[in-house]
Amino acid sequence: MAATTHTVTNQAPPLVEYDVFTSDRALSEGVERHIAPELAEAVREELAGLGRTAGSFQAQEWGVQANENPPKLRTHDRYGHRIDEVEFHPAWHRLLDRAVAAGLTDAWGRPGGHVRRAAGFLVWTQAEAGHGCPVSMTHAAVPALRTDPALAAEWEPRLTSHVYEEGLTTPSLKAGALFGMGMTEKQGGSDVRANTTRAEPLAGAGEYLLTGHKWFCSAPMSDGFLVLAQAPGGLSCFLVPRVLADGTRNVFRIQRLKDKLGNRSNASSEVEFDGTWARLVGEEGRGVRTIIEMVAATRLDCVLGSAALMRQSVAQATHHAAYRSAFGGKLIDKPLMRNVLADLALESEAATTLAMRLAAAYDSDTEQDRAFLRLAVPAAKYWVTKRCTPVAAEALECLGGNGYVEDSGMPRLLRESPLNSIWEGSGNVQALDVLRALQREPQALNAFLTEIGQARGADHRLDGAIKDLLTELADLGGMEGRARRVVERMALVLQGSLLVRWAPPEVADAFCASRLGGDWGAAFGTLPHSLDLAAVVERARVEV
Repeated sequence: MAATTHTVTNQAPPLVEYDVFTSDRALSEGVERHIAPELAEAVREELAGLGRTAGSFQAQEWGVQANENPPKLRTHDRYGHRIDEVEFHPAWHRLLDRAVAAGLTDAWGRPGGHVRRAAGFLVWTQAEAGHGCPVSMTHAAVPALRTDPALAAEWEPRLTSHVYEEGLTTPSLKAGALFGMGMTEKQGGSDVRANTTRAEPLAGAGEYLLTGHKWFCSAPMSDGFLVLAQAPGGLSCFLVPRVLADGTRNVFRIQRLKDKLGNRSNASSEVEFDGTWARLVGEEGRGVRTIIEMVAATRLDCVLGSAALMRQSVAQATHHAAYRSAFGGKLIDKPLMRNVLADLALESEAATTLAMRLAAAYDSDTEQDRAFLRLAVPAAKYWVTKRCTPVAAEALECLGGNGYVEDSGMPRLLRESPLNSIWEGSGNVQALDVLRALQREPQALNAFLTEIGQARGADHRLDGAIKDLLTELADLGGMEGRARRVVERMALVLQGSLLVRWAPPEVADAFCASRLGGDWGAAFGTLPHSLDLAAVVERARVEV
């Protein structure tokens, strides 16, 4: 029926059919900065194509459908046979298909692989975040598998394939495969040394049977998993395939799927092993060392995922404000709203710039950058993921009541926002990891200080923050109680250094004045009014 009571006006159009990559100046400039010149044009076209798909109505609809129709556990078939399968909505498979086809599981050894893959992950996550979990774990499994050349030769071509093939079948028959991981158990959580799952060696070299459980095992429909279990020689890493080489199902009992706050498109499960066949990865008793590279890579993806959620939040907020009028003018032109939007935009750009610098360090793979990553990854993971939730909440508020309804997509961003601060070790775990590196690996601190020192003399507030940080780091005694504060300052100083070197002056000035200069309130929208906030907001806007 046609409306007879009123005409709909003053509503922002949907933010749809736009290029998520090209419209993100911080991201596109980061790619240009870190990618080799001979690759630049091809990578730019590749990411712009993915960006147009991510911003399309179709991809946004897939994201809605995948979350409105969460996965279902099928423990048995109609005849009573145990099958332990997870049924997903077709939209989930379409999202995964695009992610794999875009090379989001293929970075290791590929020219510019980590930069192009990180940018693609940041772009595609804005379409839907939940399916990024198996994408991330598959990508991150490669360095762990490389500790065993035979396993790497067998599995790596499948993990880095650009072909997505759903369903469980004999691994050798699949053109592409996905990997998951299982580390945490009920009694230990992040303390994996407390794991009780047992690994009993068989007669075959490197073959074991596992008995035990995993409390969180995401994407249980994956083709294989890296898990930790207690072998005779201590905690060890194992590869557990869902289907064995002869085509029979491995023992992999999915007890239930978790009912989660967000990330609802992704199946997170509790699983049990009972005589489950597994292959040793790396040396017995060195499971943590074997899997640590996988953990580091997934921690970087936590940074990328949070940066993506922040970017989408800012894009939606600035888009709404550019069209919505109130109190005699556009919201985006109102000084107080402009302050809020600029503050959000600073947080987003700082996260993106830091994430891309980390990806570039993986590509360079120099001794200096490896040492830098040892501190920078957990510090970034701690801080960027912590900032994601307040950014999403404030951006939602920018839309007012329109942002609080599900149709806007903002509630899904908000529900998703806390996940990355928990996944791969919560805030305290990251802070303690930084503290451990500070105490045991002086080369990591030297590399970190060298990185932030590249901007010394360019901004007096940054110089003062570096000096204060050095004072904090001079005394590591009693550090555990203040570890969060120190790690926060490390992340902020690093972000400030990167923005001073690479961002437009108005962005770097606003960041340093607020985050490092102390002229910043507890809520967003408290930037010094003398800054060029209009330029900061304009840079963050999506033009459609």
